[in-house]
Amino acid sequence: MVFSIFKKTTEKMPDRPAARPRGAPDVGTGSAPAGVKSNIAGFKDSIFGEEFSLSGSMDIQVEHDVDPVRVDIEQAAVLFANSQDSAARSVLESSARAHTGENSERLWRMLLDLLQVLGDRTSFEKLGMEFSQITEKSPPSWRAEDQPVVKAAGGQSSVVLQGVLAGSDTPAIAKLREAVDKKLPIQVNLAKLVSLDDLAAGVLFDLFRKARKLVLAITLEGADGLIERLEGRLSPDQREYEQGWLLLLELYQLLGLQDKFEEKAVDYAVAFEVSPPSWEIIKAGKVKAVKVEPEALDVTYALTGECKNCRFEDLQAFLEAQTHPVLDCSKLKRLDFTSAGTLRNILEPFHKKGKEITIRHPHHLVAELLQIVGVSAVANIIVTKF
Repeated sequence: MVFSIFKKTTEKMPDRPAARPRGAPDVGTGSAPAGVKSNIAGFKDSIFGEEFSLSGSMDIQVEHDVDPVRVDIEQAAVLFANSQDSAARSVLESSARAHTGENSERLWRMLLDLLQVLGDRTSFEKLGMEFSQITEKSPPSWRAEDQPVVKAAGGQSSVVLQGVLAGSDTPAIAKLREAVDKKLPIQVNLAKLVSLDDLAAGVLFDLFRKARKLVLAITLEGADGLIERLEGRLSPDQREYEQGWLLLLELYQLLGLQDKFEEKAVDYAVAFEVSPPSWEIIKAGKVKAVKVEPEALDVTYALTGECKNCRFEDLQAFLEAQTHPVLDCSKLKRLDFTSAGTLRNILEPFHKKGKEITIRHPHHLVAELLQIVGVSAVANIIVTKF
């Protein structure tokens, strides 16, 4: 039995459990919990211009015969999640050409997204023309990667760190790393940075320390808010988040806050049973702190790059803090099955409490995987725009 996206509304069947591979975490069922309106799982796709459901926004129907299109969609999504890109491409190419109508269009969208992820622009443009001839719709445009550095006036590099930073390879961190490597003056806006995991904290600590020792001109905007959040999170009674401690101490160094540095250095030494770090006397760089008033922010939890066996350690705190949490997947290339299951398990309790969670702009391969494990039952999914 498989899920069907497009089908008649006459015959119905009970929800089935969400699929999961052997050893993957329990991700529950693909249907909305009892008492919750079924359209909470609406899957919004700007391509089709309307809301339709992959699992929850309309009843699941009986299909006495297996839907071959749905089988190919699910197979390709799982193959891609398992990094079997050639096999996924083969399934999508043959299936997209073998079927017609809206189901065929969805297969084409998945195929073109796969080529985008693989960086195969030549095939993307060739198959985009074939897509246009078959569907009689304009082909999607190739989406260029962000430039690694945004330069402000006077050769200064401007970097905005915002939302929740997870991992070491986000676009913003890449911008900061290149600016430091090129020894450029740096303007870093921290006002919109809600939280960051220990890996991201460690990378920022290394980059800020390197910039300070190179005596680079640094402008820190809105650092007070980040310092306050770090101070509130770190406790000498808890031996965790070590890179966050080091980042906080480095911010004190940059801003010349020696008294605060020495006080927190003692707390760090107690927490990790080491000698306290020492205040470093280095030729002063041109460090400037700028206060930024809070504003209405589009705060999101960003999933980026390749998510494999991810635990999403900061996600629960983000969900608790936001009234309408938004997970931004516009920079997410791949999500494996285990990570998708973990994501559903984290989101489900908040959905049951009535929080409206939005997963924004995953490409179609990721969106189909989220459907397979039942994430569409606990969050609204808005597919990426072309």
